[in-house]
Amino acid sequence: MASNRKPETDPATLRRAIGASAIGNLMEWYDYGVYGYAAAIIGEVFFPSQSTTAALLSSFGVLAVSFVIRPFGGLFFGPLGDRIGRQRVLATTIILMACSTFAIGVLPSYDQVGVWAPILLILARLVQGFSTGGEYGGAATFMAEYAPDRRRGFLSSFLEFGTLSGYILGAGFLTALTFALSHADMQSWGWRIPFLVALPLGLVGLYLRLKLEDTPVFRELQETGNVSRAPLRESISRNWRPILSLIGVVILLNVADYTLLTYMPSYLSDVLDISSSVALLILVAVMLVMLAVIPFVGALSDRVGRKPVLLASAICFVAFSYPAFWLISRGNLAYTVPGMLMLGLFLVLYLGTEPSTLPAILPTQHRYGGFAIGYNLSTSLFGGTAPFLNTYLISATGNEFVPAFYLMLAAVVSIGPILSIPETARASIHGTTRPGTTPVAG
Repeated sequence: MASNRKPETDPATLRRAIGASAIGNLMEWYDYGVYGYAAAIIGEVFFPSQSTTAALLSSFGVLAVSFVIRPFGGLFFGPLGDRIGRQRVLATTIILMACSTFAIGVLPSYDQVGVWAPILLILARLVQGFSTGGEYGGAATFMAEYAPDRRRGFLSSFLEFGTLSGYILGAGFLTALTFALSHADMQSWGWRIPFLVALPLGLVGLYLRLKLEDTPVFRELQETGNVSRAPLRESISRNWRPILSLIGVVILLNVADYTLLTYMPSYLSDVLDISSSVALLILVAVMLVMLAVIPFVGALSDRVGRKPVLLASAICFVAFSYPAFWLISRGNLAYTVPGMLMLGLFLVLYLGTEPSTLPAILPTQHRYGGFAIGYNLSTSLFGGTAPFLNTYLISATGNEFVPAFYLMLAAVVSIGPILSIPETARASIHGTTRPGTTPVAG
């Protein structure tokens, strides 16, 4: 069994590793953010013959379809990252994400090619979903394996710093375009610009990732001959319990993440009749606060432990989601903004903690695969479906508090898995063992 002492990484290399991981996550969530924020226009462009609600549901349905294939991307890229290394797989996923997002920006509209327009849109989303199936788990693993144990919470929180930055970039871009262009111009060509920008962003991320070596932890695994020969089979057969726990923990993350950061602009504009531009500005303001707070949340988890912070987030969602939506539903900015900020602060407790928590519950030789499989199964079931379910249930029931109840249910479900995982703060993730377990054979 390998030593539990991780090799030291020089500060410059560590900064590059954190930046290379975060920019891939920025790329991923820039895409999902832009798509979510532009959902109404995309519905008009690709599904123009339907009612406004039906077109929005179709647009969110395409978003959900892309999540169906994410677990297959996780099954492919995750074990591959455990066999050939994290860096090579992450270089592949980022360029696939960039190209598929760029492709959406050049697709013909329904008026131009008819039914082929939504078909091509679905194909582009499927490629994007497949590539992102290997992105998040790999980026979290890459960060965690480079970070010193005592600062893993703080440094890994910058993965979600990339998430929020991607959302802010996408929202800010679309807000600026909305103010600068007429609705006709936005529907005709303006909506395409944010998707086209994805390609240069992806090329920058690719360059950063190609300049780095693989993680010190994985390199030592190679040197000691402990790289798994059958990572997919071994990930599932030897680590099914932590994978199930991971799925449960991530349920709340996915429901909250996609409800607040992807669905809420449509909720504010379509349900509460707040202008789309104001809705985006509100969300950008909330995310800027989250961005400022998230490194402190990561550092807090290094000090008090991961589980107390995750539990605090879940309990807040159970207790205060309904009051938050009551404030939001008033339709007055004096109430809506504090309600949105409440949800943002509950979510940032989770976002700032889970990137350092989840990689540590799996051994090195199965970490990427186990993480990618569990995370993407949960994301497929509960993440990409959240905007669609919220839109459909509000339309079917007329109850504008549906998102609050969904958040509360997700939080209740995730509390048990949070309690079941080991505390990983300051624990070594070096070698072939998990915290609180007996050694796992290589």
